[in-house]
Amino acid sequence: MPLALKFDPADPRAALAQLPQAQAVFALYGAEARAEPYIGRTPNLRARLERLLQPSAKHPRRLHLAGLVRRIEWQLTGSEFESLLTQFSLLDEIFGAKALERMHLRAPAFVRFLGSNPYPRITVTHRPSLREADWAYGPFPSRAAAERFSEEALKLFLLRRCTFDLNPDPSFPGCVYSEMKMCLAPCYKGCSDERYAEEAAAVEGFLATRGEGRLVTLRAQRDQASTELAFESAATLHTQVQRVEAVHALAAELVRPLNRLRAVILQASAKPEEVAVFLFENGRLRGPAAFSTVGMRIQNEQSGSTSLFAQPLAIEPTPEKQGAREQGSEGAESQGLGTRDLGTSHQETRERGSDETEINADSSEEALKGHDFSRAESSQLNERALAPGGTAAPTQESGIAHPAKLPRGLLESRLESALAELSAPAAPPSATVRQGHLALLKRWYYRPEARRAGEIFFPDAEDRWPIKSILRGIGRVAAKSVIADD
Repeated sequence: MPLALKFDPADPRAALAQLPQAQAVFALYGAEARAEPYIGRTPNLRARLERLLQPSAKHPRRLHLAGLVRRIEWQLTGSEFESLLTQFSLLDEIFGAKALERMHLRAPAFVRFLGSNPYPRITVTHRPSLREADWAYGPFPSRAAAERFSEEALKLFLLRRCTFDLNPDPSFPGCVYSEMKMCLAPCYKGCSDERYAEEAAAVEGFLATRGEGRLVTLRAQRDQASTELAFESAATLHTQVQRVEAVHALAAELVRPLNRLRAVILQASAKPEEVAVFLFENGRLRGPAAFSTVGMRIQNEQSGSTSLFAQPLAIEPTPEKQGAREQGSEGAESQGLGTRDLGTSHQETRERGSDETEINADSSEEALKGHDFSRAESSQLNERALAPGGTAAPTQESGIAHPAKLPRGLLESRLESALAELSAPAAPPSATVRQGHLALLKRWYYRPEARRAGEIFFPDAEDRWPIKSILRGIGRVAAKSVIADD
């Protein structure tokens, strides 16, 4: 829910002092109800509004809105992705279709298969028809990328490239593609309608899977030919595999049939110990749904450890020996880090055996890195470790407060509940919302990987969410948030 406060132009500091120094989307409202608000997003709300609402003698040409503003509203966000989505939702509520223009959101490009045509072909469009959403594949990062993919895909088939409606006539001279044997030439009855329909179905299957289905078939045929010592046939099939792989690389994993485009996006949250979960489904982005990481074991990616004890997330608790707990308590008191004493842990480990080796080594890595990644003590999960609401309550062991570690099954149920909440039935989005959300998803996804904060996950071949992979992604997003805060 957005927060609000009144603004007095005569005393701007009184209002500005109440604003947080955090990432947010804000709106500045004037005295008149019909006046358009000033809407923006910023990584530091107080600093940004100080520049807008507090006059400065050093910058006389700077935009000053203090005399026009009477009310400030804002909503904290945890990531740029959430800020952009919140800003668009606010602009759409106030300005309608003009929100797309104000945020410079252009409709993304799709490769469209014209399956309703008696002689299907493919084209590139920015406005796919919802009635034929099964035959619109995208979004691509640009129109040029979509055109390149379609051109390279057509080189693998004999589909027509002409754009006019065909009226097959044997007297028609054809075109250069038919002369080069790159088209079945339905324009002058160079093939039967059944043969052209088979080729069109092959193209449709190729687009639906970005070539994955054709790759599976060709690889199986190549391996079979190699097994039968038909090396010439295997070499020919291997060349075809390489051509299909080159076309497959031109379409990112995001490219899917429009009506089957579903994705889960994970982002940092404005609240500590939470990760924001977004869902793209039915042409719109929904969220964020807060996923609590309390009781979840967050791995230290900077440690470089490959220990099975250090890496898994939310594993079942493992009992710890009493001696190890006492040693951990003494180390915590001597160092104040909540970890075991490094000078004695390795000597104690050699005496206690392999069961405690992983525990002490993991604790040593934490002490060296100096980060507390909200790891819970390895104690058994019991009723006292959980609060009445089902969330993890802190436990007092060795004089240090630790959140109880939850079993993986409980975390999976928590994630499934969050996804069910996001996918609840809702009214279909407007054309503006559909275009805006598609453009926001495309803009975020096709950023350079180093600049794209967060993670994205797609359903599997059976249209089920990879729950375990999403949980691991939540752990990575939470770990990066902890590092950024430190």
